[in-house]
Amino acid sequence: MKQQKKIFVLDTSVILFDHQAVMNFEEHNIAIPIQVLEELDTFKKGNDTMNFEARSFIRFLNEIVQEHLVSDWVPLNGKTKGKIKVVLDSSGSKAYDAEKIFDDHKNDHKIINAALVLKNENPAAKVILVSKDICLRLKAKSLDIFAEDYETGKIKDLESLNTSMTNLEVRSSLIDELFEKGILAISKLRIKESIANHYYILKHGKKSILSYYNPETAYLERVEKRGVNNIKPRNAEQTFAIHALLNPNIKLITLRGIAGTGKTLLALASALEQRRNYQQIYVTRPIVPLGNKDIGFLPGDIKSKVDPYMQPIWDNLKYIKSLYDSKDSEYKRIDEMVDNEKIAIAPLAYIRGRTLSNVFFIVDEAQNLTPLEVKTIVSRAGENTKIVFTGDIYQIDTPYLDSESNGLSYIIDRVKNHNLFAHVTLVKGERSELANLANDLL
Repeated sequence: MKQQKKIFVLDTSVILFDHQAVMNFEEHNIAIPIQVLEELDTFKKGNDTMNFEARSFIRFLNEIVQEHLVSDWVPLNGKTKGKIKVVLDSSGSKAYDAEKIFDDHKNDHKIINAALVLKNENPAAKVILVSKDICLRLKAKSLDIFAEDYETGKIKDLESLNTSMTNLEVRSSLIDELFEKGILAISKLRIKESIANHYYILKHGKKSILSYYNPETAYLERVEKRGVNNIKPRNAEQTFAIHALLNPNIKLITLRGIAGTGKTLLALASALEQRRNYQQIYVTRPIVPLGNKDIGFLPGDIKSKVDPYMQPIWDNLKYIKSLYDSKDSEYKRIDEMVDNEKIAIAPLAYIRGRTLSNVFFIVDEAQNLTPLEVKTIVSRAGENTKIVFTGDIYQIDTPYLDSESNGLSYIIDRVKNHNLFAHVTLVKGERSELANLANDLL
């Protein structure tokens, strides 16, 4: 049976998420409403990833059309891909006019109208509006237009992101052997596949021991509980997190967990513990303004604008300091590290184009990053650099990302089972009983 011809209409949100999105629709045709180009023009200036995506797509489209008119169907890539065009008409159809129905002339409704125009002009084709904006998709569907999310890069099996630790029931003698020797042949366990840097809890009745699989030695190795900067692990997951953070052979770490599980605190305390091994500790988080207020609206210089967004990191640093007496050398040393920029807390936009060598790099709230932003960060790593991503994939503050498409989920899925990578999911909240009540019941 011959497949029905499809025309995919791309919204601005898709282009800002992935400027190469037009190449991911196989042999089907792509339509770009003129309003999308108008919106991309407003995004082309700046240092954020979306500004980079806007500029890259504008250049890409310019190379594709060359001597053609943008309103013509222009081949994307010979016979393997479909064609692309810019839709100039946003008048809608006889049956529907989004601008009149929703009584608003904003670009979203003009984009829906462009899809309606294409549907009228191509009755044999299936016209599909692709957008990261859920509300826009719902509006399109209400006007008899097929609409869907941009699926490329989405993680379909979220459960696989939880597999950072395995509980195994074993013979008592195996626990004794691991305790005495510190290592255990992985072949002695009933494991189908050995996963690099995977953590195990071996149990037999009330006896248990913590361990991890070392891909370099191909042995299961004992993991001992140890604290960092006066912070002691309160559960097995935190013990595993500290082990990964202190392991010099693990260069890339992801820590997942709800608020209060200790992700950022453990990462920062472990970085301070290893301050002599790195030239700088760099801590950052994506700036996601609340109430749709841009950072430019805040008063003061760039530091004054950024500090409110970085306050959770400063809070963790203050907590670590509070574990020492003000007369202790460690207390004073943390202040000195901040003053000398040995500890640097800054927005992500500052790293584009840099090479981060000899740095312990912590990226907090990584679930608010796109897959491209995560790739950009990791690609900045130079020699002797360790990168830690922390976050909760179910607490996303940006409108065009979800648990399946955010950068944290993406990197966990893509680099799992690599010798340089370790992932730990922190489950139990340790902030306070009140915080646990909020996570469990509210």
